[in-house]
Amino acid sequence: MNTAYLSSAYLAPVQFYCKLIQFPEIRIEKEENYLKQTYRNRCVIAGANGALALSVPIEKPDTIKCLTKDIRISDHGNWRHLHWNALVSAYGTSPFFEYYQDDFAPFYEKKYDFLFDFNEELRLLICNLLDLTPNVVYTDQYQSEVAHDFRETISPKSKIEDPAFHPFPYYQVFRDKFGFLPNLSIADLLFNMGPEGLLVLQRSIIQA
Repeated sequence: MNTAYLSSAYLAPVQFYCKLIQFPEIRIEKEENYLKQTYRNRCVIAGANGALALSVPIEKPDTIKCLTKDIRISDHGNWRHLHWNALVSAYGTSPFFEYYQDDFAPFYEKKYDFLFDFNEELRLLICNLLDLTPNVVYTDQYQSEVAHDFRETISPKSKIEDPAFHPFPYYQVFRDKFGFLPNLSIADLLFNMGPEGLLVLQRSIIQA
């Protein structure tokens, strides 16, 4: 089967959501050892000063290695308030923020214990808002070598080219100031383009 493997991701980038369209089955990795400084707990939005990374703090595991599914969210630094304020500041004037803010606000009011659960509930919301119905299953064991492996290639630091992904430009609030910023968080696409975000995703996929 034509299956793609993805990591868990916080408000994942546009590239991630393109894979949800492109492949008939998606497997989201639960059984890997957690990796720091990735989209697993970080997203990038477009703020008034340019690209802005938002990171969900996690509790330090008791062991050196800890499975992604077992990573707990920390309450350190009042991060929920800071992230929500950053989203309001960045997208308060965007065309669709007012339509979606009541959907997103609860994620920054409710306390989630596990990062994986938090990420997945956000993904389910976004798929619903974009009318996306991917066939998603969760891994029950870790496999180091799989076909269509995007667990590490969709990463803030990845230098690996993805020939099937070419970010299609769309309206952004600060585009006149910074130019088009590609492959930001799906939140950027959703708040700026609304339901038409699905068309942007489709146009960002290069068919082989």
